[in-house]
Amino acid sequence: MSTETELLLNTPRVRIRRRGADKHPLILKAARDLVADVGFRETQMSSVAEAAGIAIGTLYRYFPSKTELMIDVVKVTAQREVDVVAGIAMRDGSAHERLGAAAWTFANRALRGRRLAHALVAEPVEPDVEAARLVYHRALSRVFKTIIEQGIASGEFPAQDAAASADCIVGCLFEGLVTPLSNDVSADVAQINTHASAIITFCLRGVSGSQAPYSVPTQ
Repeated sequence: MSTETELLLNTPRVRIRRRGADKHPLILKAARDLVADVGFRETQMSSVAEAAGIAIGTLYRYFPSKTELMIDVVKVTAQREVDVVAGIAMRDGSAHERLGAAAWTFANRALRGRRLAHALVAEPVEPDVEAARLVYHRALSRVFKTIIEQGIASGEFPAQDAAASADCIVGCLFEGLVTPLSNDVSADVAQINTHASAIITFCLRGVSGSQAPYSVPTQ
């Protein structure tokens, strides 16, 4: 037997410590659900750990601070909303139809999930969380900007600064939704649709000059 073989046989085996399942998705879901229920401010790290079924120490290994966790909640939730609106924007149809449908989809989803939407739109938050929300605003604005540019190119919309118009739509949607999102009283579907339609009619008039009221799609 060679010396090298003897060394290999006589060397104690090192036990490899395997990591457990990644808790990151579980934590984010628990945190998102809590924010949707009570908002950013009232969501506590201890509550997140309990909802996720993990020890508080485990939570802090993934997220050293509540601010870091809330930033990730904003990023994941906001990206989901942007993806939904972008999907509407990429459909077939006129720019006017797609712009209205994209804005209506955003407003309708916000009004149906109002506590979470209020957290993403208007709740006072830490500066770093606010910075993450601004990234969300810009991403949403880029979706609207693309539709407006397509409308200008096709002659549907008059010449305009597409970026500025898109920013105005985002601002109009966010500001127009603050009051209903702050209202804890559930509204029925007709009230939700009426409010969303009024906001979008205003946006479309600004971009296209059309005076026709926006009619929400049939469910």
